[in-house]
Amino acid sequence: MSRSLVIKATSGEDAPERCNQAFTVAAAAVASGVDVSLWLTGEASWFAVPGRAAAFSLPHSPPLADLLAGVLAGGRVTVCTQCAARRDLTGDDLIAGVRIAGAPTFVEEATDDGVQALVY
Repeated sequence: MSRSLVIKATSGEDAPERCNQAFTVAAAAVASGVDVSLWLTGEASWFAVPGRAAAFSLPHSPPLADLLAGVLAGGRVTVCTQCAARRDLTGDDLIAGVRIAGAPTFVEEATDDGVQALVY
């Protein structure tokens, strides 16, 4: 059985190292051929808006925009419904390929057979 990863990023610029770890693990997993679903929640939701990931900087880390592009190239990126609503974000505000979905979808993905869920 192959394993999949569901990764939830719960922070953004408010906790840059934790945020970057989620994106780094997601991009590394996609590059390794793992099926990846990256969920952006809380302040991480902003990185689904064009240009926001490019403005993020963390020393000794690859550019967040590159990591996000890697995940989008081979995985899925989702913004939490409630997190998007609290930030007045709609699908039209997001990078092409990013969807908005809620907790039932997260639970369905995270509890599927062969899935490992990670929360950062």
